[in-house]
Amino acid sequence: MQILITHGTLARTRVLHFNRWQLLASLVGLSIVLTLLSGTIYHFIFLKAARDGWPVVSPIVKLVIRDEFAQRDRFMRENLDAMAHRVGEMQAKLVKLEAMSERVSGLAGVKIEELQQIKPAPALGGKGGPFVAASEPSLDQLTGWVGALDEQADQSTDLYTMIESRLLEKKLASLMVPNVRPVVGPIGSGFGFRSDPFTGRAALHTGLDFPADTGTPIQAAAGGVVLSGDAHPQYGNLVEIDHGRGLVTRYAHASKILVRAGDIVKRGQSVALVGSSGRSTGPHLHFEVLLDGVPQNPAKFLTLADANATLAKAERRAAKRAETADR
Repeated sequence: MQILITHGTLARTRVLHFNRWQLLASLVGLSIVLTLLSGTIYHFIFLKAARDGWPVVSPIVKLVIRDEFAQRDRFMRENLDAMAHRVGEMQAKLVKLEAMSERVSGLAGVKIEELQQIKPAPALGGKGGPFVAASEPSLDQLTGWVGALDEQADQSTDLYTMIESRLLEKKLASLMVPNVRPVVGPIGSGFGFRSDPFTGRAALHTGLDFPADTGTPIQAAAGGVVLSGDAHPQYGNLVEIDHGRGLVTRYAHASKILVRAGDIVKRGQSVALVGSSGRSTGPHLHFEVLLDGVPQNPAKFLTLADANATLAKAERRAAKRAETADR
């Protein structure tokens, strides 16, 4: 590349020669100079014009700055909206955790107040020390903290769900064990060999007899599914309930049956009324417990329930005495 420089009519013409690299270096240098010059003009002229309120330049600068502030505000609003959404999700999960903790504590037999942490008492005496200002967390730090809390809440929810499932299984298993007296009252005839009331010969009595007035409600000893509710030559009006795991209970000699085959009954639900139907000498309930078809002594199940009830009453009395002593 050549550049001709002349001055006047009689002066000699000067010729400047530039190769490709010299030209490229000149363009780069010119670009750097223009960039520095524009930055200098912006910081020292435009900003001064905006502060001093120059007639023409000031409105232009304020318009540019207003657009920048608008973009920054829009960016901050978008991030705040995202953070508010995350916080709302966290609040919903915490509410779910609180409800689940109440259910779990109820299944475990623990009051929710007993699970709450005791707040530490305020420190007494003098206080002091150098002042060290805490630095404000950045948006990335806040996002990381919220994400960590979200993950911890998910793990706690999964843990509570597993515990609730295990406790529910245990509670359902306990509800399916026939350990509630079907009729309130003393036992007239126990399980085992006895003298048959009709023949007088020794015979095996496969259940417990509960003497009661005709029409007394007969309650299910545990929850389950009704297998049958029909008349039987020996048992009279008979109700059989399946409690799962091979456990079946029988309620015999009823005057009236209140359930049908296939019904789902709860513990303590009335399934029949006391009577004297079938092979019976008077109004009473003949109660049987069978495990895999083999008659078991129902008193073992009822004695366990009575022992647990007695233990629970003793614990409640001890707790009341402790509260009285603390007062």
